[in-house]
Amino acid sequence: MSGAIRELALFNLAIDSKLRARDLVKLRVEDLWSGSSIRDRATIIQKKTKRPVQFEVTEQTKTALVAWLPFIRRNGGSYLFPKPVERLSASVNEAVRADCPALG
Repeated sequence: MSGAIRELALFNLAIDSKLRARDLVKLRVEDLWSGSSIRDRATIIQKKTKRPVQFEVTEQTKTALVAWLPFIRRNGGSYLFPKPVERLSASVNEAVRADCPALG
């Protein structure tokens, strides 16, 4: 269920912000949260162009982000959309196999 909530929040935020994928996955919780509520507007510096992008966070996106927040807090991360654990562990396993063929 958390995967669907994450994808909905990511999709809605992508539509609102029109940011590139690499900028979306680098967002931190504090980029959108102010105290206990989600900001109405946010400004993010794009990595590629180094220009600020200001966007409004719609109510639909706020609802998805509020549903997603408990999963972020449970994992103790500061990124809004951390890499899913199963993909992270798979990439670690691949790195170990590449560096230590005897272990793979």
